[in-house]
Amino acid sequence: MQYTMEELMAARIAREVVNGETVAVGTFSPIPACAGLLAKYSHAPDSELFIMGSRDWWPFSEGSQEFFNLAQRGRFDYFFLSGAQIDRMGNINLHAIGDYTRPKVRLPGGAGSSMLYYMVKKVILFKTDHTEKSFVEKVDFITSAGSSPPSVLRPGGLHFVITPLALMVRNQQSGFLELASVHPGSSSDDVQKNTGFELPLSSHYVGETLPPTDEELTLLRGPVREELAKIYPAFAKKAFG
Repeated sequence: MQYTMEELMAARIAREVVNGETVAVGTFSPIPACAGLLAKYSHAPDSELFIMGSRDWWPFSEGSQEFFNLAQRGRFDYFFLSGAQIDRMGNINLHAIGDYTRPKVRLPGGAGSSMLYYMVKKVILFKTDHTEKSFVEKVDFITSAGSSPPSVLRPGGLHFVITPLALMVRNQQSGFLELASVHPGSSSDDVQKNTGFELPLSSHYVGETLPPTDEELTLLRGPVREELAKIYPAFAKKAFG
């Protein structure tokens, strides 16, 4: 079966979830929401899923306070962040492009991303584009840091980075991002040409990302799309094959 890049990214993320884990999804995150639903409807039925902006998957009655309280207690196994810029250290920028005091572009800010990046056990960074402007040597402003000194309490952190071209992981010794797999239709050269820093192959490099299975696509285009249409109707119309 043919598939879209959104379906591939959602399927790849969903495979990480172990049954019984807790997956939390923030705002403007339709691909992670797809992934959480796919995991729930397939191999992880006992997982707990929270999707901000959803009536059915958002049980909190006091706005976001309860959500952030749970995050600070280390209750979430997965959360998803993005940024206008991501650098080779896994830092993200959601504040400003250019000088912070006189920016070329003023961005919306990080909300709770600084805390979430530290306290969620496994944070997945995702981007719907992969260019030299979005993956830079050093972000113009660190909204949320990909690493921290040993003296700083940090029970969580970066799990991997996924884009329409590839999947990247951080080398634990150097702290730098490395290439773990390329999606079908891409190559390591393609990924490097669209990345603003050197991206060596990881020791865990597996070659090509496994595409969605027919079973995953059936679920994505059935119950997952049905649920997602309640939250992201425009995305649900265009993102599925």
